Amino acid sequence: MSVAIPLRFLTALAAAFLIAAPAAAQKFEPQVGQAGKDVIWVPTPDDIVDRMLTMAQVTANDFVVDLGSGDGKIAIAAAQKFGARALGIEYNPDMVKLSQANAQAAGVAGKATFRHADIFATDFTQATVITMYLLPGLNMKLRPQILAMRPGTRVASHSFSMEDWEADETSTLDGRRAYFWVVPANVSGGWTLEVGAQRIELSFDQTFQKINGTVTLGPLQAGLREAKLRGFNISFAFVDSAQVRREFTGRVIGAKMEGSWRGDGGTEGRWSATKK
Repeated sequence: MSVAIPLRFLTALAAAFLIAAPAAAQKFEPQVGQAGKDVIWVPTPDDIVDRMLTMAQVTANDFVVDLGSGDGKIAIAAAQKFGARALGIEYNPDMVKLSQANAQAAGVAGKATFRHADIFATDFTQATVITMYLLPGLNMKLRPQILAMRPGTRVASHSFSMEDWEADETSTLDGRRAYFWVVPANVSGGWTLEVGAQRIELSFDQTFQKINGTVTLGPLQAGLREAKLRGFNISFAFVDSAQVRREFTGRVIGAKMEGSWRGDGGTEGRWSATKK
């Protein structure tokens, strides 16, 4: 038995198919392991995303930049759970569109935005927090730019370190690692310390966030004790010629430092230092 189908119905059906087919073809579904510009795409697990943002102590006052943002989950989590403003930088335009749709679905499209760009050709120096899941070689290529950022900038990386720049914290969860650093101020070299009417010469040696140094006390060069640098915060101590231990804490502001000191017996005061 045959059934006669009107020609106009067949024409309409064909037109509908032609309209629907491109739409279906345009639907983008990312595949784990798909090739990108410099890496293959593997999403960061949700629990590692949470730890990365937690170890960076992200708050609503932060601007988080995710380098190589993929499907956008880190930037979206920063906005949704931590209230931060976030930007994802991603080279694949399809992933950018997917991220924007994901942010819209999560209700944070106004706080988590995405840019189609090359991370090596984009200025991200306004970030207070950097996140990334890249390969070791890419981390090392980015390292000089990250170290030149504002002291105190926090950096979190999934899986891969930055070689001899030792992490300030390493967290492990189900065999996966997250690394955390704070960008240190540059204090290497000579400084003139002023404590009241006294002018004392200091010198620091620095390897990333690790510092040691000396203080000149007349003909003597004494070692600094417990010298520590975290971002722009610095502390150190020394025993002066009167056998008084003085402990200094303060902030590094470019070529200047300032803070407070406390000595044995409860003496205390303010101090400043200028780089030579």
